[in-house]
Amino acid sequence: MYTVCRYLGKVTKLIGLDVEVRIPESVKNMGPAVYVCNHQNTWDMFTLANVMPQNTVTVGKKSLKWAPFFGQMYWLTGNVLIDRKNKSKAKGTIEQTVNKIKKDKLSIWLFPEGTRSYGKGILPYKTGAFRTAQQAGVPVVPICASSSNDIKLNRWNNGKMIIEVQEPIYIENEGKENVKLATQRAHQITSERFEVLTEEARKSLSNEHEEKIL
Repeated sequence: MYTVCRYLGKVTKLIGLDVEVRIPESVKNMGPAVYVCNHQNTWDMFTLANVMPQNTVTVGKKSLKWAPFFGQMYWLTGNVLIDRKNKSKAKGTIEQTVNKIKKDKLSIWLFPEGTRSYGKGILPYKTGAFRTAQQAGVPVVPICASSSNDIKLNRWNNGKMIIEVQEPIYIENEGKENVKLATQRAHQITSERFEVLTEEARKSLSNEHEEKIL
């Protein structure tokens, strides 16, 4: 998946989007973790590819498997497919994901909102990613991407986007309350950073335009 993402990430250059990735030292070479990131739109496939860690697979809808070309690539690169309509299978997927983390020493990437936000900010987080981290005994690493809602395919300059990896969150081994608290904390951090990073990225574009005029 890491290799595929290296190529997908190059698409941002073709549409004139400058992607800045920020990763704290505490996360570099950390080992297996559960990465949780805000999910905005179809552009995520290309923008977030720039921050995909090595030895990481994602969890996505089973229906993705049937998407032309992308679906087959997604399945063959080892990602976990879940059937969201079947709750019993979804629970089994958590066990399957935990096994991947423990046995294969892989990290997992999830979108805890469960759906694309389409410019509506950060939607409520579901707890599945955090329960997975708790059962696997690994930290949760929140990732925040500034807004990509203004990206247009028909223009050369789409400005700047900032993707910021946050400090890891460690969850106690037992108790639903610990999962709930970790979920709330990750959501709060991402919501706050989303506003800050989006404003910073937009100011960067405005400053660039002013320099060109001068």
